[in-house]
Amino acid sequence: MSDDNHLAERAAKAQKIIAAPLKFKVCEGCDSIVTARVVTCPNCHGYRFDESPDRVVEQATHLASRPQQSVTAEDLS
Repeated sequence: MSDDNHLAERAAKAQKIIAAPLKFKVCEGCDSIVTARVVTCPNCHGYRFDESPDRVVEQATHLASRPQQSVTAEDLS
């Protein structure tokens, strides 16, 4: 996948998160955005989250502006 396609995909995901920030939270261990229903982060297994909508929107905006830097479970399969 080209960098442009990758960033466009991340921007589209970020827009979905920004449109419904109450459905998400930010992991305080690795800054990943996860769905509100998870108990532990699937990326770092952390269990502390920031659920404030402002923080979710801020992090989604930040993550949409740069290429992915973390390794996720999807990357390993």
